Amino acid sequence: MPLETDPGAGLSRSLASFLAQARVEDVPSAVLHEAKRALLNGIATALAGFDDPVVARSLGVLRAFAGPPRASLIGRSERTDALTAAFLNAAAANVHDFDDTHPATIIHPTAPVAPALLSLCEIEPVTGRAVLHALALGMEVECRIGAAVSPGHYARGWHITATCGVFGAAAAAGRALRLDAARMLWALGIASAQSSGLVETLGTMAKSVGVGAAARGGLFAALSARAGVEGPAAPLEGQRGFLRVMSADPPIAAHITGGLGERWEMLDNTYKPYPCGIVLHAVIDACLALREAPGFALDGIRAITVRGHPLLRQRTDRPDVTCGREAQVSAQHCVAVVLLSGAAGLAQFSDAAVADPSVQDLRRRVRVEEAPHMAVEAAEVQIHYADGRTLARCVSQARGGSARPLSDRDLEDKLRALLAYGGADCDAEALIDAVWSLDEAPDASVLPRRAAARAPRAPDGSRTRPVA
Repeated sequence: MPLETDPGAGLSRSLASFLAQARVEDVPSAVLHEAKRALLNGIATALAGFDDPVVARSLGVLRAFAGPPRASLIGRSERTDALTAAFLNAAAANVHDFDDTHPATIIHPTAPVAPALLSLCEIEPVTGRAVLHALALGMEVECRIGAAVSPGHYARGWHITATCGVFGAAAAAGRALRLDAARMLWALGIASAQSSGLVETLGTMAKSVGVGAAARGGLFAALSARAGVEGPAAPLEGQRGFLRVMSADPPIAAHITGGLGERWEMLDNTYKPYPCGIVLHAVIDACLALREAPGFALDGIRAITVRGHPLLRQRTDRPDVTCGREAQVSAQHCVAVVLLSGAAGLAQFSDAAVADPSVQDLRRRVRVEEAPHMAVEAAEVQIHYADGRTLARCVSQARGGSARPLSDRDLEDKLRALLAYGGADCDAEALIDAVWSLDEAPDASVLPRRAAARAPRAPDGSRTRPVA
């Protein structure tokens, strides 16, 4: 398969050179601030997910194989080795599907990258400013590689957050380790050997395993490259490299190198106000608006129609969900639970909400239709009543999207809410302050330490504090 704008054998080498030579002084202040926002949101989502069964069970499996306890686990007082911490923190950040989204690729950029850096800065001396720089570069790499293979990569069934996230984690960790260009190239090559993840896993625990593996794999790639483990010369553009093997369409290499260091994908990053698939956010906004409309009533609803871009039906036409994970990508559940409760938080996408008889009853009356002329970020919801009335609301831009972004204060409030939901024994205000002041920190490990719990849990699940 030919590459559009074929760069020859130099693409991977050019990218590695850029990463090795990049200077934080050349990064716009807006990009570094966006890196802080990404960290704040990523830690917030991990604080909600740290005790999820997939994280708890994975910790139970990995604990027996863990190395020296040198790295923090978000929301927990227990420590573990850096690779295991990267895996578990990434899984926790991604498990509720409440993490950030890069609209052009639908990658969730922070979850695979930030945990690798948070673990690294506890085993290596790294300043806060260096972490922010590395995070920006890692997110840039994964989003640009994702853009080069989109949309065919995801459509073919590859879970792009995991497959491209491992490159971002490797690039970020490599930058923080100050790898030279040769070793940075090896790190990208070792990442390419681990790139994996399937869309088929969405709605199951395995989805978060894939994202956790990307964070761990990227950190492993950078550490291995520093130790002298070599990789291929052209892991991206090679005849059997990532771009050709993993793309359904001719990959566009210019998306990786075009404007590199001048145009920043991070500035397009978005943050979710609702814990579900991004294509459902306009649906939620429409349902919330309908609840406020004159004449709205739950009684007498005959049918509900959801209309949107074909991607909406392809990804979320799932009427028969059986658990909260599936509900995160179900338009039927989304409409039913929001109309009934007037909210769209983690409780609305729980197993209990899925099992609620009133939700199940209303869910059966929801159908999803394609409207090819509508933008991906838009949706319309129509409620058809038995008496012949119809109420409808159309949302062209969902809250949290590029046109209606969450503010810094919104992200702070999100962290407070998710910390309360997860029940971790952390100081929210100290953690928020640590993120906003990270560029001034001589030791970046202050951040993962703030995100860890201050006291372990008692056997009954309650928190206990050590005796002074």
